[in-house]
Amino acid sequence: MFSLSSIVNFYSSSGYLAVFSVLLLCGMGLPVPEDISIVAGGVISGLGYTNVHIMCVVSFFGVLAGDIIVYSLGRYFGEQIFSRKIGKRLLNNSWYDRIVKSFQQNGKKVLFAARFMPGLRAPIFLSAGITKFTGFGTFILIDGFAALISVPVWTYLGFYGASNMDILIKWMKNTKIGIIVVFLVLVAVFIISKLFKKKIVAAEIVMNNGNDK
Repeated sequence: MFSLSSIVNFYSSSGYLAVFSVLLLCGMGLPVPEDISIVAGGVISGLGYTNVHIMCVVSFFGVLAGDIIVYSLGRYFGEQIFSRKIGKRLLNNSWYDRIVKSFQQNGKKVLFAARFMPGLRAPIFLSAGITKFTGFGTFILIDGFAALISVPVWTYLGFYGASNMDILIKWMKNTKIGIIVVFLVLVAVFIISKLFKKKIVAAEIVMNNGNDK
């Protein structure tokens, strides 16, 4: 079981490279909590090992790159991914059927919300690739907007909590506070999704028109 303190100790020795690499692997199913990894990146910035603003950018591209790889694997292999080791580790047939049904019922909102659902991100992104539910450009836009919310929240939380790790760890373990944070994030997701919905649709139309030429 990985703890915040153990990840901080690991990150402090390699800085940006360690954070980027771990987040990249998290997207592909590495059993390390992604959110805790991002918080740890903020913590080492708060301790003076790295710059918090650069760390936020590094973390953003780390999670985005991991998500893109998972989506691309699904898009390239299709349902044949289930016969491969990585496919069996990331997704099983029963979850795949549920996710596909959710795509049909809720549309692209599922992709946006997936970034805020630990444990379901990789299966949902892999399923999106397998079904070709959205194009590559649309996937990046949706996931990128979601990451612009989640990554800064966790990075700066770690940065400002670095001076008192004990309180930060207790805070992250507190179920009630966790529920409040998730609720606030979901509210932010709803508001921002409304604001950017037209932009995403417009960008998708432009990309599709470009592909038709």
